[in-house]
Amino acid sequence: MVAPQTARSDHINEPRINDRIRVPEVRLIGPDGEQVGVVRVDAAMKLAEEVNLDLVEVAPDARPPVAKLMDYGKYKYEAAMKARDARRNQANTQLKEIRFRLKIDDHDYETKRGHAIRFLKGGDKVKAIIQFRGREQSRPEMGIRLLERLADDVAEYGNVESQPRQDGRNMTMVIGPMAKKVQARSEQRRRREAKQAEQAAAQDA
Repeated sequence: MVAPQTARSDHINEPRINDRIRVPEVRLIGPDGEQVGVVRVDAAMKLAEEVNLDLVEVAPDARPPVAKLMDYGKYKYEAAMKARDARRNQANTQLKEIRFRLKIDDHDYETKRGHAIRFLKGGDKVKAIIQFRGREQSRPEMGIRLLERLADDVAEYGNVESQPRQDGRNMTMVIGPMAKKVQARSEQRRRREAKQAEQAAAQDA
């Protein structure tokens, strides 16, 4: 369907489409990415109308400009969906804090390690914090060893983004989730939403 011409088409980031393309000829790309060649813009517009698509200028600075046949409304929708997913993934990544004592027993350590793994598998970052007490501040190397131990124990699920750093009575380290874990979670969400959309369409049919 040929996209309607609205005021939004004048936006600086919007490409020129259809009769807004004011050049005599374009290098035309077909809807499947095939190279058609250099054609007059009126001929390209006629071809777009015949296949019920839009003529979209995708490389205005080329000589001649490059234009592609596409469903511009669908293209904008898919681009908006991708941008929304990117914002959602960024917003969904939280920083979870886990606090350790320097003289932590094995059982407590294993519990907190389990929390860290669960957070990382969920796509969140982990901020490990060691709280020094009294003279413990004079033994920063012990804190570093504990944090490095944690990093090694969760290496399958995350990478150290911020190395151990002491700030007063605290020492902190940040571990981020593996990129593939975040991508997998995003893909699962996308599939779930697609399935829900299909179910809704089936009910409306």
